[in-house]
Amino acid sequence: MSDDAALHDAVRVLRAPQTIRERSALIAAAASAGRSEHFSVDRTALPGVAARVARLTRERHPDLVIPYHSRWRHFEAGGVDRKAELDARLGDRTEVAAARSYVDLALVSVLLDAGAGPEWSYRERETGQEFVRSEGLAVASFRAFLAGRFSSDAGDPCRVDANALLWMDEPTLAEIFQVSAENPLVGLAGRAALMRGLGEALRDQPQLFTSIGQPGHLFDALTYHAHAPRLRHHRPAPGSQRHHHVNAGRILGALLEAFSGIWPAGMRLGEVPLGDAWRHPQAGGQGSSAGIVPFHKLSQWLTYSLIEPFEWGGVKVMELDELTALPEYRNGGLLLDTGVIVPRDAEFAQRRWQPQDTWVVEWRALTVALIDELAPLVRAELGLSAEQMPLARVLEGGTWAAGRQIAAELRDGGVPPVQIVSDGTVF
Repeated sequence: MSDDAALHDAVRVLRAPQTIRERSALIAAAASAGRSEHFSVDRTALPGVAARVARLTRERHPDLVIPYHSRWRHFEAGGVDRKAELDARLGDRTEVAAARSYVDLALVSVLLDAGAGPEWSYRERETGQEFVRSEGLAVASFRAFLAGRFSSDAGDPCRVDANALLWMDEPTLAEIFQVSAENPLVGLAGRAALMRGLGEALRDQPQLFTSIGQPGHLFDALTYHAHAPRLRHHRPAPGSQRHHHVNAGRILGALLEAFSGIWPAGMRLGEVPLGDAWRHPQAGGQGSSAGIVPFHKLSQWLTYSLIEPFEWGGVKVMELDELTALPEYRNGGLLLDTGVIVPRDAEFAQRRWQPQDTWVVEWRALTVALIDELAPLVRAELGLSAEQMPLARVLEGGTWAAGRQIAAELRDGGVPPVQIVSDGTVF
């Protein structure tokens, strides 16, 4: 195999969701066998965690009609139906045109959704409500979207395009997020750089995102050419028929192919950026990809957040459980705070960790593997099948909310149990 072919194969492997699962499972097996210097695993705690998650799910969704874990839940913060407001602004657009706008909004909002830090908040002028953390970032980005801050066309404010993003700087984002010395937002510079990087990616792929660089055209690419081999060659031909289903893993792969180059953090293989992928000695694998654990947390979060826009556009998203649990501080924090994942370092909470630290990589891999084990226990508690409650609903019901709940019980302000040095693009 040539070097180029080997590199291509390694990148393909590291962008596949099954690789996230396989390598996380290897690391979990090593920890379970006592071969980890960082953690042990106590599976006897899992039934108690499942009961907690199921109880909270019933409290939040008494009818057990559980929505997907998605950025769209954050747009509902404070009990406000902001999607209805967006739909009113979209007016009489076609189903496909509206779907593009939904994708636009979800994409920029998710990419701006890294840890905000404990001191930041956002006050929504329209409702007078104040929001923090993910909800605050979501509402702020929603308001900016309606105000046309991500569009270069004043006549079409409810869109995202390359030109607007290329001019996105720290002062602009600070204004959008109401940042000040008294209201600091973690990773502001990283977020601004990520927006400009997104603008460059959109500008440089006109065959996919058209001459204006609108990310919503990903909807067209995946629904008109769902089975073509290479995304960058996709453009709907005149008279093309739209496919009415697409697999979740296909959406993730398309996002990684189109946008992996925008991440300032993460690894590279040769000149190919991998994004949220990191080395661990027990990750396994072969060839150039050996020893690397991909997580693609924000890209998976975006994929979860695109399920509804695709379905609103008349396209069914299939095989949802190709995706994994999101390895971040709420799901991972739940497992730490409930004693499923047991750190060997009693002082771990006093340290400030980097994303590439082996301790962090292992904790995140354990999170992926153990949420997979927790999910069927939660379903059994609720009497639901995997079809009725895919992982996207387990997370929403769910593990993410339970991670936030127990953090609030244990620590002032509900801060996570782990401190990660964030540039605003990983967590």
